[in-house]
Amino acid sequence: MPTQIAVITGAGAGIGRAAARALGRAGFDIALLGRDEERLKDAAQDLAAHSVRTLVIPVDVAQADAVAQAAEQIEATFGPITVWANCAGATVVGQVAVLSAKDIQRATEVTYLGSVNGTLAALKHMRRRGHGAIINLDLAPALRGLPLQAAENGARAALRGFCESLRPELLHDADRIRVVMVDLPAINTPRYGWTRNLTGKRLKPVGPVYEPEVAAEAICRAAFTTSRSISIGPASPLAVLSRLLGSGYRESRMAEHGYKAQLEKTCADTATPDDLFTPTPGAFAAHGAFDEKARRLDSPFSFFMPSSVRAGLFGAALAAGLTGLMTHIRNSRR
Repeated sequence: MPTQIAVITGAGAGIGRAAARALGRAGFDIALLGRDEERLKDAAQDLAAHSVRTLVIPVDVAQADAVAQAAEQIEATFGPITVWANCAGATVVGQVAVLSAKDIQRATEVTYLGSVNGTLAALKHMRRRGHGAIINLDLAPALRGLPLQAAENGARAALRGFCESLRPELLHDADRIRVVMVDLPAINTPRYGWTRNLTGKRLKPVGPVYEPEVAAEAICRAAFTTSRSISIGPASPLAVLSRLLGSGYRESRMAEHGYKAQLEKTCADTATPDDLFTPTPGAFAAHGAFDEKARRLDSPFSFFMPSSVRAGLFGAALAAGLTGLMTHIRNSRR
């Protein structure tokens, strides 16, 4: 059986690092891409201890030529790329009124264009063979539209639209290349400590937070699924309810609760470096600072079905429940 080759961007820490372990356990050889060479080498040592072949390539995913050259190097060294997972991302947190155009541009270059560059590099090689899987990350519906997160929300929405246009093109050309989006809730990675933060307060995850291994298993499932998307956790009641009641309801809820849901009461250390333009120094791995509250297993209601199906079922159940409640109220008034 031919060797399976997986490429992971942002592989030095966080979700990318956990995904490298998961795909390594699944039998893939792993190409590790990222900006911090020392962390990539540390991740490679972890995988080597489990007899996983690795290739370390320091690269900034915002540089399209460098990503394309990395893909050429991987194919020349390992062989045909089977799976490409775009896990790299960087952002700036703060009100739009205080964000700089330079910071938004950089966040977009890494999170959106970095994933586009990876997708293009993967397509160049996968289309020669007509098959493969490209995995991109998206926000769970409950996290879309959060205040203070305009830079990341904009980048993820752009990536979502890019993939939606790419899929019918691949179908038109009869390529068996799958483009899968993994919708992620809050994940316990080091990003909360190294994200550029203009709020003055320390950042914390919103809603249920999961360990990076849970996200990694979803990425591993995405490498084999026929679904267009995979999601972690049950559909958010707020996200489904907002569809029924309109966007105004959700915006009001976000305005009232969105800030305190993301910010701790303690002030942020202004001297802490961030990773927007350069890697944050330190021996970071997959996990962040929220192990005590992070969930180690996906929700039993998540199953293995696409997020759109689960959201539809949840919405139907919620609508049925509301209808039953209204009927009960009307009958009780007679």
